[in-house]
Amino acid sequence: MIFKALRLANFRNIRSADIKFSDDVNVICGENAQGKTNLLEALWLFTGTKSFRGAKDKELVLFGEESAKITLFFNDDGRDQRCDIKIDGKRQATLNDVPQSAASEIAGKMPAVIFSPADLGLIKDGPAARRKFLDTSICQLYPAFIDVSKKYIRALDQRNKILKEIKYNENLLSFIEDFENEMAVSGAAIVGYRKRYLEKLKTKIPDIYGGISDCREKMTAEYAATAGDNSESFKKALFAARKNDVILGSTSIGPHRDDIKIDIDGISARSFGSQGQKRSAALSLKLGESEVFYEITGKKPVLLLDDVLSELDEFRQNYILNSIKSRQVFITCCDKSSTDKLKAGRILEVSGGNIKAF
Repeated sequence: MIFKALRLANFRNIRSADIKFSDDVNVICGENAQGKTNLLEALWLFTGTKSFRGAKDKELVLFGEESAKITLFFNDDGRDQRCDIKIDGKRQATLNDVPQSAASEIAGKMPAVIFSPADLGLIKDGPAARRKFLDTSICQLYPAFIDVSKKYIRALDQRNKILKEIKYNENLLSFIEDFENEMAVSGAAIVGYRKRYLEKLKTKIPDIYGGISDCREKMTAEYAATAGDNSESFKKALFAARKNDVILGSTSIGPHRDDIKIDIDGISARSFGSQGQKRSAALSLKLGESEVFYEITGKKPVLLLDDVLSELDEFRQNYILNSIKSRQVFITCCDKSSTDKLKAGRILEVSGGNIKAF
Protein backbone atom coordinates (compact mmCIF):
# COMPACT_ATOMS: atom_id res chain seq x y z
CA MET A 1 0.00 0.00 0.00
CA ILE A 2 1.50 3.30 -1.13
CA PHE A 3 -0.11 6.74 -0.94
CA LYS A 4 1.13 8.47 -4.10
CA ALA A 5 -0.46 11.93 -3.90
CA LEU A 6 -3.08 13.96 -2.04
CA ARG A 7 -5.28 16.76 -3.31
CA LEU A 8 -7.14 19.01 -0.88
CA ALA A 9 -9.72 21.76 -1.30
CA ASN A 10 -11.10 23.76 1.65
CA PHE A 11 -9.94 21.21 4.19
CA ARG A 12 -9.28 22.64 7.67
CA ASN A 13 -6.92 25.62 7.11
CA ILE A 14 -5.78 24.40 3.68
CA ARG A 15 -7.64 26.12 0.85
CA SER A 16 -5.88 24.26 -1.93
CA ALA A 17 -3.00 21.81 -2.17
CA ASP A 18 -1.73 19.13 -4.53
CA ILE A 19 1.04 17.07 -2.95
CA LYS A 20 3.14 14.17 -4.20
CA PHE A 21 4.67 11.78 -1.69
CA SER A 22 7.78 9.67 -1.38
CA ASP A 23 7.20 5.93 -1.29
CA ASP A 24 9.40 5.83 1.81
CA VAL A 25 9.56 8.54 4.51
CA ASN A 26 7.67 11.83 4.32
CA VAL A 27 8.52 14.40 7.00
CA ILE A 28 5.97 17.18 7.47
CA CYS A 29 7.57 20.06 9.37
CA GLY A 30 6.47 23.51 10.50
CA GLU A 31 5.53 25.55 13.54
CA ASN A 32 2.54 24.70 15.69
CA ALA A 33 -0.97 25.43 14.35
CA GLN A 34 0.19 25.69 10.73
CA GLY A 35 -1.55 22.57 9.36
CA LYS A 36 0.88 19.66 9.79
CA THR A 37 -1.53 17.42 11.65
CA ASN A 38 -4.30 18.43 9.23
CA LEU A 39 -2.44 16.54 6.51
CA LEU A 40 -2.27 13.37 8.61
CA GLU A 41 -5.94 13.81 9.50
CA ALA A 42 -6.88 13.99 5.82
CA LEU A 43 -4.93 10.80 5.09
CA TRP A 44 -6.49 9.04 8.08
CA LEU A 45 -10.03 9.72 6.80
CA PHE A 46 -9.32 7.34 3.92
CA THR A 47 -9.30 4.47 6.43
CA GLY A 48 -13.08 4.95 6.53
CA THR A 49 -13.15 6.04 10.17
CA LYS A 50 -13.69 9.39 11.83
CA SER A 51 -11.01 11.95 12.64
CA PHE A 52 -8.45 10.61 15.14
CA ARG A 53 -8.67 14.05 16.80
CA GLY A 54 -12.34 13.54 17.63
CA ALA A 55 -13.47 16.33 15.28
CA LYS A 56 -16.97 16.41 13.83
CA ASP A 57 -17.20 16.32 10.04
CA LYS A 58 -18.40 19.94 9.82
CA GLU A 59 -15.24 21.04 11.67
CA LEU A 60 -13.10 19.67 8.82
CA VAL A 61 -14.37 22.30 6.34
CA LEU A 62 -12.45 25.56 5.93
CA PHE A 63 -14.20 28.36 7.84
CA GLY A 64 -16.63 30.22 5.59
CA GLU A 65 -16.91 27.40 3.04
CA GLU A 66 -19.80 24.96 2.61
CA SER A 67 -17.84 21.85 1.73
CA ALA A 68 -14.39 20.31 1.45
CA LYS A 69 -13.00 17.67 -0.86
CA ILE A 70 -9.96 15.45 -0.49
CA THR A 71 -8.62 13.05 -3.08
CA LEU A 72 -6.08 10.30 -2.50
CA PHE A 73 -4.15 8.68 -5.33
CA PHE A 74 -2.74 5.35 -4.14
CA ASN A 75 -1.24 2.11 -5.37
CA ASP A 76 -2.30 -1.25 -4.02
CA ASP A 77 -0.89 -4.53 -5.36
CA GLY A 78 0.57 -2.71 -8.36
CA ARG A 79 -2.69 -1.06 -9.36
CA ASP A 80 -3.09 2.73 -9.38
CA GLN A 81 -6.36 3.79 -7.75
CA ARG A 82 -8.20 6.91 -6.60
CA CYS A 83 -10.52 7.72 -3.74
CA ASP A 84 -12.51 10.95 -3.28
CA ILE A 85 -14.14 12.13 -0.06
CA LYS A 86 -16.54 15.06 -0.03
CA ILE A 87 -17.39 16.66 3.30
CA ASP A 88 -20.48 18.85 3.59
CA GLY A 89 -21.80 18.13 7.05
CA LYS A 90 -21.21 14.44 6.43
CA ARG A 91 -18.69 12.42 4.45
CA GLN A 92 -19.39 10.87 1.08
CA ALA A 93 -16.84 8.60 -0.58
CA THR A 94 -16.20 7.55 -4.16
CA LEU A 95 -13.70 4.77 -4.89
CA ASN A 96 -12.40 4.54 -8.44
CA ASP A 97 -15.42 6.60 -9.59
CA VAL A 98 -17.85 4.22 -7.86
CA PRO A 99 -20.00 5.99 -5.21
CA GLN A 100 -20.02 4.21 -1.86
CA SER A 101 -23.20 3.85 0.18
CA ALA A 102 -21.37 5.25 3.21
CA ALA A 103 -17.91 6.66 3.89
CA SER A 104 -17.26 3.66 6.14
CA GLU A 105 -17.51 1.38 3.10
CA ILE A 106 -13.90 2.21 2.18
CA ALA A 107 -12.66 0.77 5.49
CA GLY A 108 -9.88 -1.75 4.92
CA LYS A 109 -9.14 -0.52 1.39
CA MET A 110 -6.43 1.95 2.47
CA PRO A 111 -5.20 0.73 5.87
CA ALA A 112 -3.15 3.00 8.10
CA VAL A 113 -1.92 3.08 11.69
CA ILE A 114 -1.88 6.41 13.52
CA PHE A 115 0.34 7.50 16.41
CA SER A 116 -0.57 10.83 17.98
CA PRO A 117 0.33 12.52 21.29
CA ALA A 118 -2.91 11.13 22.71
CA ASP A 119 -1.44 7.65 22.33
CA LEU A 120 0.98 8.38 25.15
CA GLY A 121 -2.05 7.52 27.26
CA LEU A 122 -1.35 3.90 26.34
CA ILE A 123 1.42 4.06 28.93
CA LYS A 124 0.59 7.05 31.13
CA ASP A 125 -3.15 6.52 31.66
CA GLY A 126 -5.12 3.83 33.43
CA PRO A 127 -6.10 0.35 32.19
CA ALA A 128 -9.03 1.63 30.07
CA ALA A 129 -6.60 3.15 27.54
CA ARG A 130 -4.75 -0.14 27.08
CA ARG A 131 -7.98 -2.14 26.83
CA LYS A 132 -9.25 0.25 24.16
CA PHE A 133 -6.00 -0.16 22.20
CA LEU A 134 -6.36 -3.94 22.21
CA ASP A 135 -10.06 -3.93 21.36
CA THR A 136 -9.72 -1.39 18.54
CA SER A 137 -6.91 -3.41 16.97
CA ILE A 138 -8.84 -6.67 17.29
CA CYS A 139 -12.03 -5.19 15.80
CA GLN A 140 -10.18 -4.33 12.57
CA LEU A 141 -9.03 -7.92 12.20
CA TYR A 142 -11.89 -9.95 13.64
CA PRO A 143 -15.35 -8.35 13.18
CA ALA A 144 -16.97 -11.11 15.29
CA PHE A 145 -15.27 -9.53 18.30
CA ILE A 146 -17.69 -6.59 18.06
CA ASP A 147 -20.78 -8.78 18.63
CA VAL A 148 -19.12 -10.65 21.49
CA SER A 149 -18.25 -7.35 23.18
CA LYS A 150 -21.81 -6.07 22.82
CA LYS A 151 -23.19 -9.21 24.44
CA TYR A 152 -20.80 -8.88 27.35
CA ILE A 153 -21.61 -5.18 27.90
CA ARG A 154 -25.36 -5.85 27.85
CA ALA A 155 -25.05 -8.62 30.43
CA LEU A 156 -22.63 -6.54 32.53
CA ASP A 157 -25.04 -3.60 32.57
CA GLN A 158 -27.89 -5.84 33.73
CA ARG A 159 -25.79 -7.42 36.48
CA ASN A 160 -24.70 -3.98 37.69
CA LYS A 161 -28.33 -2.80 37.82
CA ILE A 162 -29.24 -5.78 39.96
CA LEU A 163 -26.25 -5.16 42.25
CA LYS A 164 -27.40 -1.59 42.80
CA GLU A 165 -31.04 -2.53 43.44
CA ILE A 166 -30.63 -5.76 45.37
CA LYS A 167 -30.44 -4.02 48.75
CA TYR A 168 -33.99 -2.83 48.12
CA ASN A 169 -35.29 -6.09 46.65
CA GLU A 170 -33.48 -9.33 47.51
CA ASN A 171 -35.67 -11.29 45.07
CA LEU A 172 -33.59 -9.81 42.24
CA LEU A 173 -30.79 -12.17 43.22
CA SER A 174 -32.64 -15.00 41.46
CA PHE A 175 -32.12 -13.24 38.11
CA ILE A 176 -28.43 -12.52 38.45
CA GLU A 177 -27.23 -16.00 37.45
CA ASP A 178 -28.62 -15.70 33.91
CA PHE A 179 -26.57 -12.57 33.31
CA GLU A 180 -23.50 -14.12 34.92
CA ASN A 181 -23.80 -17.07 32.55
CA GLU A 182 -23.80 -14.73 29.55
CA MET A 183 -20.90 -12.74 30.99
CA ALA A 184 -18.95 -15.96 31.53
CA VAL A 185 -19.33 -17.05 27.91
CA SER A 186 -18.78 -13.70 26.19
CA GLY A 187 -16.24 -12.50 28.75
CA ALA A 188 -14.07 -15.58 28.33
CA ALA A 189 -14.26 -15.09 24.56
CA ILE A 190 -13.09 -11.48 24.90
CA VAL A 191 -10.16 -12.49 27.06
CA GLY A 192 -9.29 -15.22 24.55
CA TYR A 193 -9.25 -12.75 21.66
CA ARG A 194 -7.13 -10.29 23.62
CA LYS A 195 -4.59 -12.87 24.76
CA ARG A 196 -4.18 -14.31 21.27
CA TYR A 197 -3.69 -10.85 19.80
CA LEU A 198 -1.24 -9.84 22.52
CA GLU A 199 0.78 -13.03 21.95
CA LYS A 200 1.25 -11.99 18.32
CA LEU A 201 2.07 -8.42 19.36
CA LYS A 202 4.64 -9.63 21.90
CA THR A 203 6.65 -11.31 19.15
CA LYS A 204 7.07 -7.91 17.43
CA ILE A 205 7.82 -5.70 20.43
CA PRO A 206 11.37 -6.89 21.31
CA ASP A 207 12.84 -6.04 17.90
CA ILE A 208 10.92 -2.76 17.61
CA TYR A 209 11.69 -1.42 21.08
CA GLY A 210 15.22 -2.84 20.89
CA GLY A 211 15.78 -0.93 17.66
CA ILE A 212 14.45 2.30 19.13
CA SER A 213 16.56 1.97 22.29
CA ASP A 214 19.68 0.55 20.58
CA CYS A 215 19.08 -2.65 22.58
CA ARG A 216 19.87 -0.76 25.78
CA GLU A 217 16.51 -1.66 27.29
CA LYS A 218 13.94 -4.45 27.06
CA MET A 219 10.19 -3.88 26.89
CA THR A 220 7.68 -6.58 27.86
CA ALA A 221 3.88 -6.71 27.80
CA GLU A 222 1.73 -9.23 29.65
CA TYR A 223 -2.03 -9.56 29.89
CA ALA A 224 -3.32 -9.07 33.45
CA ALA A 225 -6.69 -10.80 33.77
CA THR A 226 -9.04 -10.35 36.74
CA ALA A 227 -11.05 -13.51 36.04
CA GLY A 228 -10.67 -16.84 34.26
CA ASP A 229 -10.12 -17.21 30.53
CA ASN A 230 -12.68 -20.03 30.16
CA SER A 231 -16.39 -19.80 30.89
CA GLU A 232 -16.43 -22.18 33.87
CA SER A 233 -13.62 -20.50 35.79
CA PHE A 234 -15.08 -17.10 34.86
CA LYS A 235 -18.49 -18.11 36.26
CA LYS A 236 -16.89 -19.32 39.50
CA ALA A 237 -14.98 -16.05 39.83
CA LEU A 238 -18.18 -14.02 39.39
CA PHE A 239 -19.94 -16.11 42.04
CA ALA A 240 -17.03 -15.68 44.45
CA ALA A 241 -17.04 -11.92 43.91
CA ARG A 242 -20.81 -11.52 44.20
CA LYS A 243 -20.97 -10.66 47.91
CA ASN A 244 -18.31 -7.98 47.59
CA ASP A 245 -19.88 -6.68 44.36
CA VAL A 246 -23.21 -6.18 46.16
CA ILE A 247 -21.40 -3.92 48.63
CA LEU A 248 -19.65 -2.06 45.79
CA GLY A 249 -22.76 -1.89 43.63
CA SER A 250 -20.75 -2.85 40.55
CA THR A 251 -18.89 -5.77 38.98
CA SER A 252 -15.28 -5.86 40.16
CA ILE A 253 -13.87 -8.53 37.82
CA GLY A 254 -13.97 -9.29 34.12
CA PRO A 255 -12.46 -8.00 30.87
CA HIS A 256 -13.82 -4.52 31.61
CA ARG A 257 -11.30 -4.46 34.50
CA ASP A 258 -8.31 -6.16 32.84
CA ASP A 259 -5.03 -4.50 31.91
CA ILE A 260 -1.76 -4.93 30.01
CA LYS A 261 1.28 -4.88 32.30
CA ILE A 262 4.01 -2.99 30.41
CA ASP A 263 7.53 -3.05 31.85
CA ILE A 264 10.90 -1.72 30.77
CA ASP A 265 13.75 -3.81 32.14
CA GLY A 266 11.30 -5.40 34.56
CA ILE A 267 10.06 -2.08 35.98
CA SER A 268 6.62 -0.52 35.39
CA ALA A 269 6.81 1.87 32.44
CA ARG A 270 3.76 3.76 33.68
CA SER A 271 5.10 4.37 37.18
CA PHE A 272 8.82 4.75 36.60
CA GLY A 273 9.50 5.26 32.88
CA SER A 274 10.98 8.53 31.60
CA GLN A 275 9.03 10.58 29.06
CA GLY A 276 11.25 9.23 26.30
CA GLN A 277 10.76 5.65 27.46
CA LYS A 278 6.99 6.08 27.66
CA ARG A 279 6.89 7.58 24.17
CA SER A 280 9.09 4.77 22.85
CA ALA A 281 6.92 2.12 24.50
CA ALA A 282 3.69 3.61 23.13
CA LEU A 283 5.24 3.88 19.69
CA SER A 284 6.40 0.25 19.89
CA LEU A 285 2.82 -0.85 20.54
CA LYS A 286 1.58 1.08 17.50
CA LEU A 287 4.37 -0.15 15.23
CA GLY A 288 3.72 -3.65 16.52
CA GLU A 289 0.05 -3.20 15.64
CA SER A 290 1.13 -2.43 12.09
CA GLU A 291 3.27 -5.59 11.95
CA VAL A 292 0.49 -7.82 13.27
CA PHE A 293 -1.96 -6.33 10.76
CA TYR A 294 0.45 -7.19 7.94
CA GLU A 295 1.07 -10.70 9.27
CA ILE A 296 -2.65 -11.49 9.35
CA THR A 297 -3.94 -9.64 6.27
CA GLY A 298 -0.90 -9.46 3.98
CA LYS A 299 -1.39 -5.69 3.67
CA LYS A 300 1.20 -3.20 4.95
CA PRO A 301 -0.61 -0.25 6.51
CA VAL A 302 0.80 3.22 6.02
CA LEU A 303 2.27 4.69 9.22
CA LEU A 304 1.08 8.16 10.30
CA LEU A 305 3.26 9.45 13.15
CA ASP A 306 2.20 12.79 14.65
CA ASP A 307 4.76 14.65 16.79
CA VAL A 308 6.65 11.44 17.41
CA LEU A 309 10.18 12.90 17.55
CA SER A 310 9.78 15.24 20.52
CA GLU A 311 11.25 14.03 23.83
CA LEU A 312 13.33 11.41 22.01
CA ASP A 313 17.11 11.50 22.10
CA GLU A 314 19.16 11.77 18.90
CA PHE A 315 19.58 8.02 18.49
CA ARG A 316 15.85 7.34 18.80
CA GLN A 317 15.03 10.16 16.38
CA ASN A 318 17.48 8.73 13.86
CA TYR A 319 15.89 5.29 14.19
CA ILE A 320 12.39 6.64 13.52
CA LEU A 321 13.55 8.64 10.50
CA ASN A 322 15.75 6.02 8.88
CA SER A 323 15.15 2.52 10.21
CA ILE A 324 11.45 1.79 9.67
CA LYS A 325 11.82 -0.24 6.50
CA SER A 326 9.55 -1.71 3.82
CA ARG A 327 6.59 0.56 4.43
CA GLN A 328 5.55 4.15 3.80
CA VAL A 329 5.81 6.57 6.72
CA PHE A 330 4.50 10.10 7.37
CA ILE A 331 6.04 11.99 10.30
CA THR A 332 5.21 15.47 11.61
CA CYS A 333 7.71 17.57 13.56
CA CYS A 334 8.14 21.18 14.66
CA ASP A 335 11.94 21.33 14.57
CA LYS A 336 13.10 21.51 10.96
CA SER A 337 16.64 20.64 12.05
CA SER A 338 15.33 17.12 12.79
CA THR A 339 15.09 16.61 9.03
CA ASP A 340 18.89 16.95 8.77
CA LYS A 341 19.04 13.32 9.94
CA LEU A 342 16.80 12.10 7.11
CA LYS A 343 18.80 9.95 4.69
CA ALA A 344 16.08 9.29 2.10
CA GLY A 345 12.55 10.53 1.55
CA ARG A 346 10.72 13.81 1.16
CA ILE A 347 10.30 16.92 3.28
CA LEU A 348 7.05 18.91 3.25
CA GLU A 349 7.12 22.32 4.95
CA VAL A 350 3.78 23.69 6.14
CA SER A 351 3.13 27.35 6.95
CA GLY A 352 -0.30 28.93 7.31
CA GLY A 353 -1.95 26.11 5.41
CA ASN A 354 0.49 26.43 2.51
CA ILE A 355 2.63 23.40 1.68
CA LYS A 356 6.06 23.45 0.05
CA ALA A 357 7.87 20.28 -0.97
CA PHE A 358 11.65 19.73 -0.92
